[in-house]
Amino acid sequence: MADQPALPDPTRTFFTAAERACVRAISARLIPSDDTGPGAEEADVVTFIDRQLAGFYGRGERWYTKGPFSEGTEQQGYQFESPPAGLYRKALAALDAHCRRTHEGKAFDELGAEVQDGILTAMEEGELEFEGVAATAFFELVLDNTIEGFFSDPIYGGNRDMVGWRLVGFPGARYDYRDYLDHDGKRLDIPPVGLAGRPEWKTP
Repeated sequence: MADQPALPDPTRTFFTAAERACVRAISARLIPSDDTGPGAEEADVVTFIDRQLAGFYGRGERWYTKGPFSEGTEQQGYQFESPPAGLYRKALAALDAHCRRTHEGKAFDELGAEVQDGILTAMEEGELEFEGVAATAFFELVLDNTIEGFFSDPIYGGNRDMVGWRLVGFPGARYDYRDYLDHDGKRLDIPPVGLAGRPEWKTP
């Protein structure tokens, strides 16, 4: 069935190899690496999304997912029959078909950055429609998930080496901030700490 996860392998939990390549390329355009700092590629956002879709979030286990289904409003949140994993699977297949049909058989991840940006912009603005799945809804979902993966605790697979936290100066999940309370609004240049500590704390 379309909503069922793909067979797992050592490098992924939900995505097929082609899906993973596509989502990696999408997230890399949504949060690109530039002079400001690293982006979604360096943060390994695709692994975060992959793990989320393979779990209860992807299956929508904690959501009300019964009908009737309607377009809804921004305030109403997710309003689709398929859980997030199913929406990803359908939308990625539709995106791949669109790209191969309109770009000489190439997949999304094989296209240039400007072409990819044009496709994503068309999805965001509702100028590109997919059969059987809302392209705009998928864009909004993958954008949200990309941001979550970039700034999540590294224990969940994204924010590798805490690059997202380092970019914005977030000190992480420290248990005690008393030593830093009287900083008079100055930037705190302290290394971030995740739920599992810092990479350099781990023994080989």
